[in-house]
Amino acid sequence: MSLTHTAVTTTPAELDPCGREDHPDCGIRDVLDRIGDKWSVLVIVELAGGPRRFRELQRAVDGISQRMLTLTVRRLERDGLVLRTVYPTVPARVDYRLTGTGAGLTHLVKALADWSLAHRDVIAEARHAYDRAHPDHDIR
Repeated sequence: MSLTHTAVTTTPAELDPCGREDHPDCGIRDVLDRIGDKWSVLVIVELAGGPRRFRELQRAVDGISQRMLTLTVRRLERDGLVLRTVYPTVPARVDYRLTGTGAGLTHLVKALADWSLAHRDVIAEARHAYDRAHPDHDIR
């Protein structure tokens, strides 16, 4: 499958599960720890449009606190997905942009967003059906 492939298929992909004795750690858990949280994905989506200053990111990512944004961009920078540039001005100007690796991730995020939009109604109906069949289970 190419990075730009976004067609939805109904058969499972052939995946080798991580953690089996005969399968080495593929690193997926480490990557999911980073991009699996909602703030990282939302920052990556915002930076896909080009470099942003800290306050621009904070205004664009609804609900994120200053502290959480600081932690998120710091982690993304540590993982090589975001580049932080400090310009020698007074006061100092700082912007954030995706690295080549981070930009490559945007194709996967877009595929996930496309899948989410295509299946939003089906998932909502499945949730309603589950909740009706299991009224005593509150798993939200």
